[in-house]
Amino acid sequence: MKHDSVGAESGIVNPTFYQELSEEQSVPDVTPRGDALPQVTVSRPLYQQHQLNDAYQYRKPKRALQRELKTRMRKVDAKSCCSTVFPLITWLPEYSWGKDLVRDLISGCTVAVMHIPQGIGYALLANVPPIVGIYMAFFPVLVYFLFGTSRHNSMGTFAVVSIMVGKTVLAYTGTSEPGEPPRTALEVATAVCFVVGIMQLIMCVCRLGVISFLLSDTLVSGFTTGAAIHVVTSQIKDLLGLTLPSVGSMFEIVKTYIEIFKQIVNVNWAAIIISTITIVVLVFNNEILKPRVAKRSVIPIPIELIAVIAGTLLSRYLYLQDKYSIKTIGTIPTGLPAPTLPDFSLMPSILIDSFPVAMVGYTVSVSMALIFAKKENYEIGFNQELFAMGTGNVFASFFSCFPFAASLSRSSIQYSVGGRTQIASVISCGLLAIVLLWVGPFFEPLPRCVLAGIIVVSLKGLLMQVTQLKSFWRQSWIDGMVWILTFLSVVLLAIDIGLLVGIVLSICCIFFRALKPYTCLLGNVPNTDIYLDVNRYDGLIQHTGIKLFHYCGALNFASRAAFKTTVCETLGINLTEEIKRRKDPDWKPSMEQSSCRVLVLDFTSLSSIDPSAVGTFKAMVREFEELDIQIVLAGCQPPVFEVMLKCGLVGDIEKPYCRVFTSVHDAVQFGKECVGMGSISGSVVSGATGIV
Repeated sequence: MKHDSVGAESGIVNPTFYQELSEEQSVPDVTPRGDALPQVTVSRPLYQQHQLNDAYQYRKPKRALQRELKTRMRKVDAKSCCSTVFPLITWLPEYSWGKDLVRDLISGCTVAVMHIPQGIGYALLANVPPIVGIYMAFFPVLVYFLFGTSRHNSMGTFAVVSIMVGKTVLAYTGTSEPGEPPRTALEVATAVCFVVGIMQLIMCVCRLGVISFLLSDTLVSGFTTGAAIHVVTSQIKDLLGLTLPSVGSMFEIVKTYIEIFKQIVNVNWAAIIISTITIVVLVFNNEILKPRVAKRSVIPIPIELIAVIAGTLLSRYLYLQDKYSIKTIGTIPTGLPAPTLPDFSLMPSILIDSFPVAMVGYTVSVSMALIFAKKENYEIGFNQELFAMGTGNVFASFFSCFPFAASLSRSSIQYSVGGRTQIASVISCGLLAIVLLWVGPFFEPLPRCVLAGIIVVSLKGLLMQVTQLKSFWRQSWIDGMVWILTFLSVVLLAIDIGLLVGIVLSICCIFFRALKPYTCLLGNVPNTDIYLDVNRYDGLIQHTGIKLFHYCGALNFASRAAFKTTVCETLGINLTEEIKRRKDPDWKPSMEQSSCRVLVLDFTSLSSIDPSAVGTFKAMVREFEELDIQIVLAGCQPPVFEVMLKCGLVGDIEKPYCRVFTSVHDAVQFGKECVGMGSISGSVVSGATGIV
């Protein structure tokens, strides 16, 4: 027998003896079978946790804070700082000007063509002048090129952000401070842009980049689908050629449809015909022509730009505004806007409205960035994205812009046509500068019903997210309910309230799942040290007088009561009533009451425990002792064991609150001794002999 010096000093014999079966070893005759699994025998002492810790000199790792700080400081130099603040430094030296530039040139031109109709249309969603949408494809995009970490996101206007900003613009346009002229829609939008930028920068300083993960996929899907319904509803008045009064933000969709039905007799049939033709042409292109063209060319047909140019020319030469009272875009100024300060006096009033905009814009942008980064194998910096978007919004607020974000459709096109880096965005900005300086007035006769048709068709992807509900529900009914309630809150109440409801529901789901961990009774697989859920497996052995309870999760002040209740319900014991009966002089034990002598708690999957839970646990141990039931623990992880040690739950080997064993099998062997099923000196499992 091999003796270990450490084991000898600790009084433990043979702590490192492991014996595997070999051909030379003498084992009982086992009839071989073709599908027989390899057999193994393990022989070792029966360990309590303290004994194992002493045998192998357990110690808690000490964190050398000073050494960590020195190591981090050594890594900080001018180059790393510059590459962190300006991520383009990392990929620009590797840029292939021969191959990549051609791809970025094609991608930039394609995206610039998309920016024009989307920018004009989404600016109208935000209730600001159409030219603002083109500004947003220029100023914040240049800033993002310098500071952003995504190489494929197409930044600028985004439908959901536009509709959220539009609500705030409607609410505060026309208000004013005493002695000041009424605020314009553009002044409100730029104030929102500045506040959103400051919020994102504060989040960056506080290292809150990962806060976007509070918005689950279920929440984002339900929220954006509901927001798409808002966008479609906002375009119906232009599709029908109606003029509707402002209905406020609460119950907006319901009120809007009530107003539409009130004025249904006043529809403009010319606008309806133009809208219908626009939608039919776009759908025909997207569903039939686009897939066929994609097989021959990576560059898609710029159908939106074609529709805008065609609508502008028809309106100009057929005099649609004069003859048929078709609403048009109106005046579009030329040149770049002069820098102006945002309205700082309005900012305290719009803080609450701006926070959802900051969250949604950042979350959508990061979600898109992660998709492309995974495909192209590069990293996204969450806090750097906050810095890029915050800086871009603050800078853009001085140039007549509202908050920007990544567009789902434009980003997909930029990637699919071969865009490699944000140089495609710079090329797009160059082309749009030409539009801003000289081409803008050309689009003044463009009918609004044409833009409404383009916007409605472009929302197909968001609207079709409703089909995801089935998969969410199949995966988890809780996720399905989060989707439904978020969607209904957005549609029936308001966008910002719907987002709040979704976030609250998502956080509640986390707590609900934490308070309902996986628990079960375990049974022994015959001739092994494997223990499985008795409700999921057949043929397991449950040793007389021993119950094995498995708990998967965390034990804390919030879950401690639920843990105790679950244990009692699983064992079929009412602690309070049973203790009262035991105190009755006429009480006599029954067979059922003596069926459990030892309760083994399998804590191999216990992630954490806090002092509050330990206090409750101590009381539970004493209550079970009054019922002549001994509680032993098995498989506690080192951090959990350390908390138990500090709180006095374990410590004295001879008289602890409860014993702690290294494995469930060790605890079961100890339980067998307690209930008189035999005494063993070690933990022995032999699959070949069948002896346990």
